Amino acid sequence: MNSSYRRKLVVLLPSLSAVVCAGGWCASAAAASPEALAVIFPDIGQPYRKVFTEIIEGIEEQSKLRVRGYPVAQNADFGELQATLKRNGGKVVIALGRQGLQAASAFDASTSVVVGGVSSVPDGDKLRGISLTPDPALLFSHLKTLVPGVRRVYVVYSPQYSQPMLKLAREAARGQNLELLAMDAPDLATAVRRYESAFASADGRTDALWLPQDPVTVDEGTILPLVLKESWNRNVAIFSTSILHVKKGVLFSLYPNNFELGKDLASLAMGLLNGDNPRAGVTPLRAVRTAFNTRTAGHIGLNVSASQQRAFDFIYPEP
Repeated sequence: MNSSYRRKLVVLLPSLSAVVCAGGWCASAAAASPEALAVIFPDIGQPYRKVFTEIIEGIEEQSKLRVRGYPVAQNADFGELQATLKRNGGKVVIALGRQGLQAASAFDASTSVVVGGVSSVPDGDKLRGISLTPDPALLFSHLKTLVPGVRRVYVVYSPQYSQPMLKLAREAARGQNLELLAMDAPDLATAVRRYESAFASADGRTDALWLPQDPVTVDEGTILPLVLKESWNRNVAIFSTSILHVKKGVLFSLYPNNFELGKDLASLAMGLLNGDNPRAGVTPLRAVRTAFNTRTAGHIGLNVSASQQRAFDFIYPEP
């Protein structure tokens, strides 16, 4: 890689070295070389920090550069942070997590930004990046492979959080010859009624239920126990984007492959340095891992071959 990359590429990620904090943000205590790759990410503890560490490792692998991390505290001075990045030679920034996104949104146009590690980006933000929400096309493709007879997919969503995802999902469903039955629910009480209505009309032989990344309609305390009970009683397949859901009884899930996501973010950032000017927008996640619940599959009468099971990254219950 030529020296221009080493002088210009900055990524906001967690550093593995010691950090020094001031003014609400932290910089690596390692050498302040302008050739370092910089990343900004939320200044949080484990186990959440591990997610950003894995993303950074992917960025390092793809870019072949040393990464300098800038953990960002909640009270960060984003103007001071951008000034520091500029002094260090940064032209393109990879911003991770919610605090990284907030910092990136506050930067002026002189700094190009790639965002990652967030489930969604507010409408109107002219940012580029990759979300943590798996591509619906991947979800529906896995569903059709596991449940060949499926014809309809129910999803309960809140317009506030999931409207952009629904647009992609409708297109993906058409591509898989699936009918997407989307029911909006602005609050928890409405979501409960929507799920009750869905199960009342669902046919386990041809219907499935998708649990999206939506804090309103996939409440862990109220919604998830209700959905798992009804799906078990009615033999309806459920799929989601959480490995923890698979442990609780969901048939399968796709969840982020953090290392590969880091590689994809690095490729996007380096493309910008090369002069590429891609259209603004945050694309869905395609770097995913897969999880599968064999007990649920057996209960709803699915015959999943050993070769199919070996293709999953995580099997529950563990063999």
